[in-house]
Amino acid sequence: MKLTNDKEKVSYIIGEDIGASLLREGYDLDVEIMLSAIRAAAENKSENLLSEQEKNEVMMRWQQEVQAKKQAQMAEQAKGAKKEGAAFLAQNRNNPGVFETPSGLQYQVIKGAEGRKPKATDTVHVHYHGTLLNGSVFDSSVQRGEPISFPLNQVIAGWTEGLQLMSIGSKYKFFIPSELAYGDQAVGTIPAGSTLVFEVELLDIK
Repeated sequence: MKLTNDKEKVSYIIGEDIGASLLREGYDLDVEIMLSAIRAAAENKSENLLSEQEKNEVMMRWQQEVQAKKQAQMAEQAKGAKKEGAAFLAQNRNNPGVFETPSGLQYQVIKGAEGRKPKATDTVHVHYHGTLLNGSVFDSSVQRGEPISFPLNQVIAGWTEGLQLMSIGSKYKFFIPSELAYGDQAVGTIPAGSTLVFEVELLDIK
């Protein structure tokens, strides 16, 4: 295929975007029928093979099936990730300088400090760097070069608990089991059931 003008290029881009979106959503479609319907609708020649009620009923069933499939896949993914996380934490708790709270939160003190500690109801100003167990970065204010402020009672439980251990100026490394993070839900690039690793520097309490 050779694209010779902007109309053809835009058509290609839109088609590619639609296909990629359908793939991400897990739709298993008859591509030929879909393309035929797109062509007919774009040329105002739709055959109206389905009533609006039929369309709504079919789409509702279809979306429920896709959602059920996603949930099953996520549950299986979470099972494996939680097993991996449990093995990591079991070994990590024996490493020098690693402490563990009754909830299962593990942490290391990278840089200590004395002074005020935040309460769960405080707003904190922090720099952080978050990774998965394989080292891949999923979020980092350090990489963005911009610290962030947030109410401590509006984040994952591991953060709410962990940052209350810190004083202004300190830097900790937290190992957060999935139960204190996002549980069995996938969030952004974080797979379901993931144990998370954060390096956090507490800059201020507001």
